Amino acid sequence: MPDSPTVGTPEHEHGFQVPKRRPPGRHTLKLLAVPIVALIVISNVGSAMAPGLVDRHPLQLIAMNASNRNLILVTNQLDALSYYLVGSLRLLVADPLFFLIGYWYGDAALSWMEARTKTFGQTLRQWEGWFGKAAYPIVFIAPNQYICLFAGAAGMSVFGFFATNIAGTLVRLYLIRRLGETFEAPIDDVLGFIGDYRVPLLIASTLLFGFMMVNELRQAKGEVEAIADTLDDDEGPPVS
Repeated sequence: MPDSPTVGTPEHEHGFQVPKRRPPGRHTLKLLAVPIVALIVISNVGSAMAPGLVDRHPLQLIAMNASNRNLILVTNQLDALSYYLVGSLRLLVADPLFFLIGYWYGDAALSWMEARTKTFGQTLRQWEGWFGKAAYPIVFIAPNQYICLFAGAAGMSVFGFFATNIAGTLVRLYLIRRLGETFEAPIDDVLGFIGDYRVPLLIASTLLFGFMMVNELRQAKGEVEAIADTLDDDEGPPVS
């Protein structure tokens, strides 16, 4: 495929100073999209298996799905090194992928995210407006996939993004660790309840997330193509 034209505008409607960009070809884009879809599937599997993993294989659980809920439930079962190492790697693994998509494709990437999460379209644009005013604090406080996409689209420096993202992730893990110590007894009660009703909880979660998993697998190829199609379709003329 010939090189794609440079996309973006000199200034985004919410104040993003968008640099000139020459996105990679469609195949390179798919190399970013495939692991994103894979991570979504792995996260859903982790959620489905959570009742069977949370007290028996806590490290495996957060390696698959490092949601705040799971991090809180397992923190007192793990040593500090395992908790911080696996937790931070799982939380950070997808962030560079979203940052690169945002950086290369600018507003077209935001349009793709809006299409993917239609119910939150207006909210995403509101976050985008806030991001234009306080990028670094927002990345530090909430480096989720949307914020990482905004960081790339806004042209945030790679060093600034990674430094802020990593620092915010470690602080998040530290606060959850302290929260786990403070509420150790209630957390143990929850784990005890899960242990007592493990089989019905596992059946219920497997049915729920199994359905979601099948849906993800059916849409996985289409999702990869949708990312590429949306960004290809939204490419504009070169910026002079």
